[in-house]
Amino acid sequence: MSRFALVDCNNFYVSCERVFNPALEGRPVVVLSNNDGCAVARSNEAKALGITMGAPVFTLEAELRRHNVAVYSSNYALYGDMSRRVITTLGQMVPDLEVYSIDESFLDLTSFRKADVPELCRTMVVTVKRNTGIPVSVGVGPTKTLAKVAAGLAKKHPCLGGVCDVTDAVWRERALAATDVGKVWGVGRRYERFLKVRGINTALDLTRADGAMIQKRMGVNGTRLLSELTGTRCYPLEANPPVKKGVGVSRTFASGIEEQTALTEALSTYAERAAEKLRKEGLRAGIMEVYAMSNRFHRQNFYYNTKTVRFPAPTSDASELIKGALSAFEEIYKEDIPFKKLGLHMRELTLESQEQRLLFDTVDRTRSSALMKAVDAVNGTMGKRILGYASSGLSDPKTWRTRFNHKSPSYTTRWDELLRVS
Repeated sequence: MSRFALVDCNNFYVSCERVFNPALEGRPVVVLSNNDGCAVARSNEAKALGITMGAPVFTLEAELRRHNVAVYSSNYALYGDMSRRVITTLGQMVPDLEVYSIDESFLDLTSFRKADVPELCRTMVVTVKRNTGIPVSVGVGPTKTLAKVAAGLAKKHPCLGGVCDVTDAVWRERALAATDVGKVWGVGRRYERFLKVRGINTALDLTRADGAMIQKRMGVNGTRLLSELTGTRCYPLEANPPVKKGVGVSRTFASGIEEQTALTEALSTYAERAAEKLRKEGLRAGIMEVYAMSNRFHRQNFYYNTKTVRFPAPTSDASELIKGALSAFEEIYKEDIPFKKLGLHMRELTLESQEQRLLFDTVDRTRSSALMKAVDAVNGTMGKRILGYASSGLSDPKTWRTRFNHKSPSYTTRWDELLRVS
């Protein structure tokens, strides 16, 4: 019988902030999205105040002041590094691991004896907390979906000690009965409404639903979901995830921007970032889509346009991506329009190892690859954006930069921001 565990970091962004500022323990804490727009992470104390996920911060200002809520901008460098530390700790304990998201990892525990699993999971909780300071919850089940259900209950009920195992049928039924159908992995809001209208309110109700009806409405994924909830494995551990279908970089500006120079600087920076992402994944892109839009809430003057660029050969060279992006933007830019969002999306991705050279290629691919490796090496050692392109702008501050007015220091990734203890 297969056995999966899902290790889920509790309130991950908030927990990262608390590791380096213990005074936040017991205090309501909220972490905001880009441009300090919405609440994307909340401590349990903040949740108890009724602060909802995605709530715009301007609607919460009075409540945040009244309850002395600590507010932070997203610190992606810190969160990414802390995630890596958690994953490294788990990898030293269980060899078969799939990184599902920045704060979740699936583990395959099938090779462990059933009697050893409870102690192993408790050891995970203690070891990750000791090594990283991050509290985690562990859910165990015969399928990944059931492990997700179990992890949700482990997080919700402190009396479980951070571990919930639903491998046995009796505990599984209790867990499913205690789980709202909208919280089941793969259901989503649209399907949640469809199911609840038909009296399917819990995960247990879903397991007893008409399979033909579920398949007709939710397709093959719905059928697999039912199988997973009843203990039949449909999704294996993906230690080597499939090649991504797309890579994108976009930003929403704090206020509309009309100046073409500022917009091209922003787009050039996004192209640089997209190239970095591609190289990190060992990928190259054949097509790039560039898009720009004004404020979608101003419907009378709303503007949206997109332009597709096809490269002669798949590439991850930043200079090629920048050139293509700026050329495309020339065609979709309009004067006197305050642009609110700008971005690009890379498609037709292929592995670098499967590169097919062109007979009459105008680009020296060997030289290009060596240059990009050198840029990545310098930036990786000396700091983010130490080497960059002039088209991304040389002056600071930039009006198009994402706003992070409440950002904590990059405690683990910058020498000049190391925590000082006196």
